[in-house]
Amino acid sequence: MSASIFEQNLSQNEANHAPLTPLSFIERTAQVYPDRLAIVYGDERRTWGETYARCRQLASSLAKAGVGKNDTVAVMLPNTPPMVEAHFGVPMAGAVLNTLNTRLDPETIAFMLDHGEAKVLIVDPEFAPIVAKALPLRKLDRPLLVIDVIDAVYGPAAQTVGAQTYEDFIAGGDAEFVWQWPGDEWDAIALNYTSGTTGNPKGVVYHHRGAAINAISNVLEWDMPKHSVYLWTLPMFHCNGWCFPWTVAARAGVNVCLRRVEAQAIFDAIRNHGVTHYCGAPIVQSLLVNAPAAMKEGIPVGVKAMVAGAAPPASMIEGMEGMGFDITHVYGLTETYGPATVCAKHAAWDDMDIGERARLNARQGVRYHLQRSAAVLDPETMEPVPHDGETMGEIMFQGNIAMKGYLKNPKATDEAFRGGWFHSGDLAVQYPDGYIKIKDRSKDIIISGGENISSIEVEDVLYRHPDVLAAAVVAKPDEKWGETPCAFVELKAGAHTTPEDIVAHCKKHLAGYKVPRAVVFGELPKTSTGKIQKFELRKQAGSSSAIES
Repeated sequence: MSASIFEQNLSQNEANHAPLTPLSFIERTAQVYPDRLAIVYGDERRTWGETYARCRQLASSLAKAGVGKNDTVAVMLPNTPPMVEAHFGVPMAGAVLNTLNTRLDPETIAFMLDHGEAKVLIVDPEFAPIVAKALPLRKLDRPLLVIDVIDAVYGPAAQTVGAQTYEDFIAGGDAEFVWQWPGDEWDAIALNYTSGTTGNPKGVVYHHRGAAINAISNVLEWDMPKHSVYLWTLPMFHCNGWCFPWTVAARAGVNVCLRRVEAQAIFDAIRNHGVTHYCGAPIVQSLLVNAPAAMKEGIPVGVKAMVAGAAPPASMIEGMEGMGFDITHVYGLTETYGPATVCAKHAAWDDMDIGERARLNARQGVRYHLQRSAAVLDPETMEPVPHDGETMGEIMFQGNIAMKGYLKNPKATDEAFRGGWFHSGDLAVQYPDGYIKIKDRSKDIIISGGENISSIEVEDVLYRHPDVLAAAVVAKPDEKWGETPCAFVELKAGAHTTPEDIVAHCKKHLAGYKVPRAVVFGELPKTSTGKIQKFELRKQAGSSSAIES
């Protein structure tokens, strides 16, 4: 059979094809806007031309140190300029960037360094003590070049762990280093570890194509203009900052770097630097909403906030709107480069009351622009569930914004991609308009007397109580019902609410079997990205018999 007329002598070549990579974004921005501000950190200011040169120096120095394609470079850094530079300089050397969670224990850090086979580790002074404890715990017998960052904002380092400083290291590199585009857009660009609750964390591998496509999708979902001013409240170690280091470069924007997430620092940065965009977990938004009124004075209207994690409760949306902020709700996982769905808003929603607007905005929404599919499927039959807003299934993804797989774990990779879809593990419904709404993680559903109770539904009600700052609901073993809901509640400062008040509030909004049988007050355990650690709460609920309300 002869080839199609469209296949004859029409081959892919260097003239008509280049692998997608987010590294192209900084190259173009440095060429077009070399004098535009790129980085703000303390008293430090750098342009895109200067930043690009430093990234090339980093890549050159790594190459001189013997780092090449598919070698791992780990970094233990907060949201500082070296972290921005690592997102470009490391892959420019052909290497894979492993951003380590700065709040992990030494044992876990040692595991990640070994599992990822890191050849270089760049360390911020704040985390040198943790790294000093982790290095002797490594079991892999191979050299590791450790580099110390000196940070003027942090101040003098209590100790050092490296062979040389970061500035000395990149000073030996060539600012005109000719970096190579990836030979294939499927080449690995980053390694991110999941925050697993049992066993060792899994290493999620990203490719250049997915990183570029998610970065561009971020632009499209937010209608992000050129020269946006982006505040780093979201940790860059978390899903590579949802790919925003590459997004900001694509828009020739400004990276306003922030070492710590504190309400005063955030409001000051917004006022002082004209911040237009930032991302964060719900806990970050609550921090701002509940800040003293004086702290919020002078905040401009129209700052765009992207929130992911738990669905934003009505009180948060109302509070953010009261400050003039514009919230966009997104959803995703480490395995999907961060956000992969967005609750795309409609103009008609603006005229609705806050309760209905919150209900609509709390949905996880529809697929990102450049993702092929996001759907709720029956995990057994792999068929779509009816779009009735009631039939539960599992959220699954298919397309460009999905990981390569789990490093050195083919079994877990095969299971995650079973049936040609990435399985999120999140249980949800899909509405007639196609919008997805999470009901629970499969492990978080509470089965009481044979009835399924969505912990998220109960949490939504708890958040409506005016004294509740944060809430989480887990299953508590029960001799009669098997399981009953147990509510862990963090109250706002100065609140005097009792467990009985919380239960009475829930009875007004929930069926009787869904009302928590136990209420526990106290600060909730959270991950470094602000997510509530339900596995810790499940331990408490399962081991304590003294928490009945």
